[in-house]
Amino acid sequence: MGTDGRRWIFADQLGEHFLDAAGQPVLLIESRAVLRRRRFHRQKAHLVLSALRHRAAELGDRAVFVQGDTYGQALARVREPLTVCRPTSHAAAEFVAGLRDVTVLEPRGFASTQAEFARWARERGRGRLLMEDFYRDARRRLDVLMDGDEPAGGRWNFDAENRQPPPPGGLNAPRPWRPVEDEIDERVRHDLSRWERAGDMAFVGRDAPRAFPATRAEALAALDDFTAHRLPRFGPHQDAMLADDPVMAHSLLSAALNLGLLDPMECVRAAEAAYHAGRAPLASVEGYVRQLIGWRDYIWHLYWHLGPAYRKENRLAARVRPPEWFRELDAGAVRARCLSWALEQVRDHGFTHHIVRLMVLGNYALQRGFRPGDLADWFHRCFVDGYDWVMIPNVVGMSQYADGGTLATKPYAAGGAYINRMSDFCGGCDYRPAERTGDAACPFTAGYWWFLARNEQRLKGNHRVAVQLRNLHRLSDLDEVCAREQDRGTDPP
Repeated sequence: MGTDGRRWIFADQLGEHFLDAAGQPVLLIESRAVLRRRRFHRQKAHLVLSALRHRAAELGDRAVFVQGDTYGQALARVREPLTVCRPTSHAAAEFVAGLRDVTVLEPRGFASTQAEFARWARERGRGRLLMEDFYRDARRRLDVLMDGDEPAGGRWNFDAENRQPPPPGGLNAPRPWRPVEDEIDERVRHDLSRWERAGDMAFVGRDAPRAFPATRAEALAALDDFTAHRLPRFGPHQDAMLADDPVMAHSLLSAALNLGLLDPMECVRAAEAAYHAGRAPLASVEGYVRQLIGWRDYIWHLYWHLGPAYRKENRLAARVRPPEWFRELDAGAVRARCLSWALEQVRDHGFTHHIVRLMVLGNYALQRGFRPGDLADWFHRCFVDGYDWVMIPNVVGMSQYADGGTLATKPYAAGGAYINRMSDFCGGCDYRPAERTGDAACPFTAGYWWFLARNEQRLKGNHRVAVQLRNLHRLSDLDEVCAREQDRGTDPP
């Protein structure tokens, strides 16, 4: 079968780069069963349906748009051969592979192909598949920020410059681009409310005006706005957190990328052009490029390389079900300012930037021993940019260290001192980051030592935490700390 027949595109394959010919006919399916299977964030459900319906409207007569209960029922109404780019989850890929009259093509939407990743992985031999090595290989192969055979500026990595705490007085970056809702959004909101009232499905989080692109034109506007106005300030403080500035200089393009509205390489080339034109410093551009062709592609390829069983990894034997206040985004139940603020951001926006995810939400879950699979599902459902391929490696491997070091070289656990250094949360908090016992003991500081004590035997071979494990036994109050944290359990801190 040629590739110019009717192309079935999923709701995260909405860009033209998922098609092969001008005017190619398209199939789109809106399945309500997908929204019934999980309690997604209300704003995530809105964004996905809005993007899917906008794409159907743009395609007009080129598209067959089936709105129904399940994919199987929808496909039964389409009586012609189909092609489809391999979907982005193990379950969906297995589903399409078993369909008759559907030809599955190679996946798209990433800078490196699976063949290129496989070649790189083979060349590593028995060595670890380190993201930094993959990123450098991609830079060379794609000729990104290169001066001949050498990296621009003589360095591959500007992390040392890009890990600064928030500046006094705030970052004062320009506000991000935001879309204006239209009649399609109005209908999506009406349908979601109607289905929820009927008990057909339920959501988590609050409804709000759509904040992320749902069309190619909107995605390009958001990309242009970021490249011109916030990319120049992105690098130095990309790991910082500010209570009054949840966006800072972050791109907010992950949702558009993961819907397929942007190709990662067009984002890379736009940033590279800004650097060469003198409109953005190299450290900021390199940090942003690293996220696109380094981390994002690396996570995608590891999802497939590690296979479906990876989601069940639990080397730290974390057995705690995330408590109801966490699952339901009950920010008001939490006194710890950083955690309350993070849950509020997820509740109200379905989004936080990466350091809040890793060092507040993920760090707390790691310390408390939340089940990694449950936590990955929570991130998948509650974040507008969350998908299976994104969250399984990021949460199971990076955030929760549940694979014992396959992905990350150490657990991303930290006490209140880190949060105090990289944010302005601690000044207005009931807890004190330097205290681990008593009524003012920071739950992150006490929780950090409790985490190390619980997992000492599992971590003792990791040289990156050797100093911390030695310091563990220098604490005269360790037994008290552990007893208090054990007693605290999953109560809201």
